[in-house]
Amino acid sequence: MIDHDLVRAVRAGVSKRLAQRDQEDEAAGRQRLDAEAQRVLGGQLIQDEIELLMRRRFKEGLPELSEEDEDELAQAVADYLFGLGPVERYLRDESIENIHAQGHDRVRLVHADGTRQWGEPIASSDTEMVEILRMAAARAGRSERRFDSGKPMLNLRLPDGSRLFAAMEVTERPVLSIRRHRYRKVTLADLVGLGTITDVQREFLSAAVAARCNIVIGGGTNVGKTTLLRALLHEVGPDERLVVVEDEAELDLSAAPELHPDVVEFEKREANIEGQGEVGPADLVRAAQRMAPDRLIVGEARGEGEVFPLLLALSLGVDGSMSTVHAMSSLNVIEKLFLYAAMSKETLSMEAIARLVAGSIDLVAHLVRLPDGTRVLSSVREVVGVDGQTVQTNEVFRPGPDGRGAPYSPMSESRLDRLRKAGFDGALLLSSVLPS
Repeated sequence: MIDHDLVRAVRAGVSKRLAQRDQEDEAAGRQRLDAEAQRVLGGQLIQDEIELLMRRRFKEGLPELSEEDEDELAQAVADYLFGLGPVERYLRDESIENIHAQGHDRVRLVHADGTRQWGEPIASSDTEMVEILRMAAARAGRSERRFDSGKPMLNLRLPDGSRLFAAMEVTERPVLSIRRHRYRKVTLADLVGLGTITDVQREFLSAAVAARCNIVIGGGTNVGKTTLLRALLHEVGPDERLVVVEDEAELDLSAAPELHPDVVEFEKREANIEGQGEVGPADLVRAAQRMAPDRLIVGEARGEGEVFPLLLALSLGVDGSMSTVHAMSSLNVIEKLFLYAAMSKETLSMEAIARLVAGSIDLVAHLVRLPDGTRVLSSVREVVGVDGQTVQTNEVFRPGPDGRGAPYSPMSESRLDRLRKAGFDGALLLSSVLPS
């Protein structure tokens, strides 16, 4: 087992030398090292400090560390300096899907197969846990995040794409939740293999993207909304310009230039310590429209601020756009969009808002998690028109006996014709129609 006193000693030495390097760069007018260069330099300094430590131990007659122990010590120090400390060992385990901690020592691990277990502590104390999170906040994202009494909640994306949420002082002990994204590059065919969608749904969704339908993905927490969004975006050709708006950069489309070489990614910015400089999702959606997108992608529409400009952009012709919404049914997605638009500062009548929603969205795809833990596409709803204050919809796929969406109601002829022109065989919607 690793000696935490040794970890602290080596860590302190490396931290001191990194701080000295920063001071020297600042005094000489040199630009600070970027994150990758710091990690490389840190790795060299860790080895230097361990070598010094081994010399001291030899002089003091203490036992030498084995090569395996030295490697473990170096990894532990690097995890503290450039990651989340002991949490990193869980992030390296591909079988772990979610990590939850209430304080430093009550750690719950949720595996991809649904099993749960208690894990080892992620810090030596709650105070150290907060300090680890504070350092992670300072170096993550496109702008520095705070995690302190003035900003007691933290939401950020980790380098591997995982979503981290932490809170302090508004809970009895500091808490942490990390949601893993195991499928960073995923296709609709992959989702068929995972049992998330059927072959008919794959053909339908592929044609919907090609036909430039505006698609909103709905579902509860951790049902695979972002994964389905990634798969839909995989269907978009490399010649199209994508403009992405997210609270926290999560899709990371620019990491795959072979798929999407023309991508602009916006991420909201928190206010600084003086309360200045905040750039919210609504501002970013409006800015995105000025970037001449072929498709506008909003990671999650979650409030009145961004929903109204999003709907307006879609109604004005940014066809083929996509977003996700936290909702409990495909119909609830429509209800939420209507509610968010009604809550905006724009003074529109309920009838006008209904027309805006109906004119902006073509399809709603809704995901659920089955009792066995499988995530499935259970419903696809087509928006067909408006009647007064009511957005009229048609459930093309409805949950069947196994919970998966099966063809149910015929599509409107105009939209089905769009899908046919994109290569969809309309007869597939008649292959397994559920009884009315």
